[in-house]
Amino acid sequence: MPTEYRTKRKIEFADTDMAGIVHFTRFFVFMESAEHEFLRSLGTSVATEWNGDKIGWPRLAAACEYLSPLRFEDEVDIRLWISKKGAKSLTFQFHFTHQGKDIARGEVTTVCCVTNPGEKLRAIPIPDFIANQIACPEEK
Repeated sequence: MPTEYRTKRKIEFADTDMAGIVHFTRFFVFMESAEHEFLRSLGTSVATEWNGDKIGWPRLAAACEYLSPLRFEDEVDIRLWISKKGAKSLTFQFHFTHQGKDIARGEVTTVCCVTNPGEKLRAIPIPDFIANQIACPEEK
């Protein structure tokens, strides 16, 4: 069971602002992409089906603390881990580094929901086929 996931991303010109540094909003895109990669590495997806229902992971909260800028063509290392696994929710932590230097830290909390078209979102317990593959360092 993985306790963390690591990925890399090359900064594209479209990620930068007028000052030539990564626009603050892009870090949320990077976190979401890393989360999707992590779920795919477990053999599932951020949008999957289970017991005839569409399952998704809407955000409850998202935050990012910026420590140092990134620029076009920098390669950023992204480390993701789950700091809290509830019955229906996951809290992801993110640590961004470039050449060993701290760049940013982020946190995203998601909730497992039925997302069937035409129906109200409904939080559900994380299905076992997902929950059993996710390790949380704080779990006892």
